[in-house]
Amino acid sequence: MHRIRVLIAEDEPVVRMDLRSVLESIGHTVVGETDNGEDAAILARNLKPDLAILDIMMPKMTGLEAAAILSRERIAPVLLLTAYREAGMIDEASRAGVLAYLVKPFRAEELEPAIEIALARYRELAALEGERNALTEEIAARKAVGRAKAILMRRNDLTEREAFRRMQAQSLAMNKSLHEIADAIILSDEMNSGS
Repeated sequence: MHRIRVLIAEDEPVVRMDLRSVLESIGHTVVGETDNGEDAAILARNLKPDLAILDIMMPKMTGLEAAAILSRERIAPVLLLTAYREAGMIDEASRAGVLAYLVKPFRAEELEPAIEIALARYRELAALEGERNALTEEIAARKAVGRAKAILMRRNDLTEREAFRRMQAQSLAMNKSLHEIADAIILSDEMNSGS
């Protein structure tokens, strides 16, 4: 396992100290510590840790609320370290975006696999999100190109193939993507239609 930067949010000082000691003994760096969920969210935004280890029940904001913020804002993966083992709490943790769950009292040898699982799941989610964004962009580009072809066909009495070739030639000549050329054609048509 490579060295990672960890944020700890735990309201029990002894547990926080033990966790820090175990993390440092396996080669990780604790970049921040707090005893409440609100500060955990603030610290995470500022420190950009590789992992946040949060307790559930903390003052000001629960670990689940902080986990939801970290997950929604894609700040860091969250490992929940808690005394709660009820199925309802685990479901809430899953909905909050928690990627690994460890029950107290934890053993040092349990921590490293839980960290690895959280980091691996986070990388998988990031990759899936990247793929989704790329597909969304591709769909938008295809729709724009189709609409622009229709405009060129109507305006210039072209076949679909001829309209597409004109767009490709313009794309190459201007060093712009087909999507950018399509957007320009659509904008021009909208401006001409509006006048």
